[in-house]
Amino acid sequence: MNRLYSFVPAALLILLVPVAASAHTGIGGGWGFVDGLTHPFRGLDHLLAMVAVGFWAAHLGGRARWQVPAAFVAVMAVSGSLAITGITIPFIEAGIAVSVLVLGLVIALRRRFVTPLAMGLVGLFAAFHGFAHGAEIPHTDTPVLYAVGFVLATAVLHATGLGLGLMARSPWAFRLGGSAVAAAGVAFLIAS
Repeated sequence: MNRLYSFVPAALLILLVPVAASAHTGIGGGWGFVDGLTHPFRGLDHLLAMVAVGFWAAHLGGRARWQVPAAFVAVMAVSGSLAITGITIPFIEAGIAVSVLVLGLVIALRRRFVTPLAMGLVGLFAAFHGFAHGAEIPHTDTPVLYAVGFVLATAVLHATGLGLGLMARSPWAFRLGGSAVAAAGVAFLIAS
C-alpha cells in the first residue's frame, strides 16, 4: 500500500473534529489557578501541540526528552508575560495552527533534529501559544495563579506525550498519530 494512503483514515477522522474546540475565544479565561490549569485542556489546538512536543521529544531521545519540552515551557512563560504587558504579535492563531501542523509532520515522518534545533523550533511555536495564553489571562483577581496553572498544565501535557512516545514501538503509531495531528493543524489553519 502506498504510504500516502495509510495516512488518509486518520486525517479524515481529525477533519471531523469541530474547529470550535480551539481554546481561544477572544475573551478572558477564568479567574485563578484551576481555570489556568484547565485552560490548555479545553482547546484541541493546545492539547495536540503540547502532547505532540512530548511525543516528538520521546522520539528524539536522550537529553531532548526533557530539554525540548522545557524549552517550550520556558518560551511560553516568557511570551505569556510579554502578552500581559500589552505586547502583541501578529497571526497568533495561524502560528498555533502551523505549530500543530508542523509537529504532526515531524512525528509522522519520524524526523530527528539535533536537540538545539528541536528546542528552537518548539520555542518558536511556544511563543505563539504563550502570547495566546497571556492575552487571555484575566486582569483581575489572581492572574499569577492562572499563569502558574496553565504552565503546569503544559508540563503535564508534555509529560503525557512523552509517555505515549516512549510506549509507541511501531513506526505506524508515529505515522498515524502524526498524520492525525497534522490534519488537525490543516483544519486549524483553514479556520484561522
